[in-house]
Amino acid sequence: MSKSITDRTIALAGIFQVAHLVDQIATKGLYDTSALESSIGSILKLDVDAVVDVFGSIEGVATGLSILVRQLGGNKKDVNMQVTRYVLGILHLENKLNKNPAMLEQITKGITEAKSQSEYFHVTHENVLANLADTYKNTLSTIKPQILVSGDHGFLHTPENANKVRALLFAGIRSAVLWRQCAGSRWQVLFKRKAFLNEAKRLLNDLRH
Repeated sequence: MSKSITDRTIALAGIFQVAHLVDQIATKGLYDTSALESSIGSILKLDVDAVVDVFGSIEGVATGLSILVRQLGGNKKDVNMQVTRYVLGILHLENKLNKNPAMLEQITKGITEAKSQSEYFHVTHENVLANLADTYKNTLSTIKPQILVSGDHGFLHTPENANKVRALLFAGIRSAVLWRQCAGSRWQVLFKRKAFLNEAKRLLNDLRH
């Protein structure tokens, strides 16, 4: 896997996209359909040649690039602290998962089942989301500390939304695995913020032209 700034930025944007979608569902019961599809689809793409292929295209992570720019842009009033908390929680959780080969094996089995299921249903079909959510619940959510999602009780306790949130957090771990494979680390988010910010802006600008 390439370790270029472009690939690291795409992987990081994948995490920010998930964090944003989780926050939107938890607080408003809303989500961007194409961004959700791209993020959930990324879980099922285990054997790829390039980081961007995990999301289908740069467009598949456009929401994440925009959120990355907003979160790292330096304007405090634009920063959503819940999104920041989810991003850090996902990176921390993936770090712990990486040291647990038995759980990794269990997760791979769950992904393989969901992938087979997605051949009969759409990737965001409720059955596929429920399958991925169950895999997350039985594996990653058992690692302490858990990622606690804050929002409106009415939205969070709808079974469909609960499944979407768990499946999305699962997708966040997928992007965090990519991030690590591209030699990303938590300190880089702080100390190389400007490099990621500039690269995200460049990628978004390329999409508009």
